[in-house]
Amino acid sequence: MTAMHKLRAAGSACVESTRVFLRDVGAGLLEVSHNSLALLGLVVVGAVLFAGGREEVRTLAERHALDWLQARQEAREPDLRDSLPEPEPGAVARATAADPKDLPRQQAAVAQWLSRRYKVAPEPVSRLVQEAWAVGHRMALDPTLILAIMAVESSFNPFAQSAVGAQGLMQVMTRVHNDKYEAFGGTRAAFDPVSNLRVGVQVLKECIARAGSLEAGLRSYVGAGSSGEDGGYVGKVLNEQNHLRQVADGRSLAVNVPNVASPASPPVVSLPAQVLPVPTAASAPVATEQVAMLR
Repeated sequence: MTAMHKLRAAGSACVESTRVFLRDVGAGLLEVSHNSLALLGLVVVGAVLFAGGREEVRTLAERHALDWLQARQEAREPDLRDSLPEPEPGAVARATAADPKDLPRQQAAVAQWLSRRYKVAPEPVSRLVQEAWAVGHRMALDPTLILAIMAVESSFNPFAQSAVGAQGLMQVMTRVHNDKYEAFGGTRAAFDPVSNLRVGVQVLKECIARAGSLEAGLRSYVGAGSSGEDGGYVGKVLNEQNHLRQVADGRSLAVNVPNVASPASPPVVSLPAQVLPVPTAASAPVATEQVAMLR
């Protein structure tokens, strides 16, 4: 019993010694960590005070912080660069547009008036006004007549299509006049504003030549050549042409003026320069069939 008692006493002494050792070590480590944290805090405070007093250091730190935040933000967001369309600087060459400031006075006035009246951008209208003047000069047609037809037919919507298939600015029957679009690369050119304008002028010229007068030619253009009943189409076109002539002459005209013929200032009803020689009888049946299909 004495030996066992001594063994137990020795074990208890060892345990107590180990406990004291561990307690002292833990206390020492805690003291050291407190001192280290205090030292680290002092270093941070000193660094902040130093950086705050130096403009270049503060700017550099802010830049690094901003770059780090942006990098983290980009890492969280999906990369959308592959889904964006590729840049195409030459795309502007395909646009039907012109600067109104580059137009002569008459054309610029007409373009600005049409832009406000039909609520379309002035740049594409300016290009169409330019083209109407150029084509009208070549084809001996008043450019204001060409523009008036576009206004009445499509309100300057190059993608307009009627229930029977008349397409584009001048509402040309593409399937009837597909041969005229061959020079422009095919029938899809019907939706190219300039191509549609040029083909429409060709059709109009043929209609006037066949019918023998402007009014009759316009009725043929709209598909009312045989019946003579055009639903007021000829009056609307000639009245809008009269408006455009007034604007081109420098007169002030409200953009909301109604398109109704005025007895006080009737529109011009004949343009001898626009009439071509009447085609021969051999060619008349084909042309008449095309006009009948216009609407």
